[in-house]
Amino acid sequence: MIKIFKTFGGYVETPKAEKGCWINVTQPTTEEFQRLTEEFHLPKDIVLDILDPDERPRVEFDDDWSLVIMRIPVENKNNGLPFHTIPLGIFMVEGYTLTLCLQHNEILPIEQPSPFREHYRQISDVFNFILRLFLRSGNTYLRYLKQINQMTALIEQDLEKSIKNRELNKLLKMEKCLVYFITSIKANEIVLARLRNSRKITTEINEDLLEDAMIENKQALEMAQIYSDIQSGMMDAFASVISNNLNVVMKQLTLISIILMIPTLIASIFGMNVPNFMEKSNWALPSIIIASLLLSFLGVILFRKRQWF
Repeated sequence: MIKIFKTFGGYVETPKAEKGCWINVTQPTTEEFQRLTEEFHLPKDIVLDILDPDERPRVEFDDDWSLVIMRIPVENKNNGLPFHTIPLGIFMVEGYTLTLCLQHNEILPIEQPSPFREHYRQISDVFNFILRLFLRSGNTYLRYLKQINQMTALIEQDLEKSIKNRELNKLLKMEKCLVYFITSIKANEIVLARLRNSRKITTEINEDLLEDAMIENKQALEMAQIYSDIQSGMMDAFASVISNNLNVVMKQLTLISIILMIPTLIASIFGMNVPNFMEKSNWALPSIIIASLLLSFLGVILFRKRQWF
């Protein structure tokens, strides 16, 4: 989908591109891809780089254009991972600025793409607009990290009594999300540092906005690393917990087998085809049943005293 706005506020939409406009492209179709290369004159290799889900964040400056690629977090429901990261490209030329992402996201939602808290604000400075994207990305990372922490807490409750690997697999997916987050946030920090020190930027950068963006990214990185360290320890600990739970279940089943073996042994002895002193007694069957139950009950008491049950 392609939407064209007069400025970076994202609320004054225009039907065609004009000087100083902002073009927001999300999940382009084949026809829209062709339009990007023919009408907006984007280099085909640049578009393919941005649409590559494994593309690394970077900054490129050319004589006619500039490019900033950052990685942003998105929700994911396809392969079992709750979150992952994708590239968001900002392509800048003299006449317009184009943002391109391969799927819908919360950094620049296609329905309401304003990156400002005050939704009516509009701005014409592209680099400060980019800094606001980094700030918004950092806030989104922090919000998703809190959701990952809540999901992990629910998995912990199930793991305490589990003897299966399903919960460990869920925990492993949380760990994968954190690894993706850590790698992407670190790369975004490098891009921010390069933007701060670049001599190609002629406009005045809002230092407060830059500092806020760097603080948000640093906080997100620290939280992701803390959660990752905790989960790494949890994976080892809960693997032992599952093994111990399985041992407890096997021990209980063994004890039950021993208890059931007592009446089976008595019945086997008196069921042999040999003479014994009770073959003519009317009380033989009740006596054998009572003795079997009594010995089984004594066995249960013995195991309980030894705390095996």
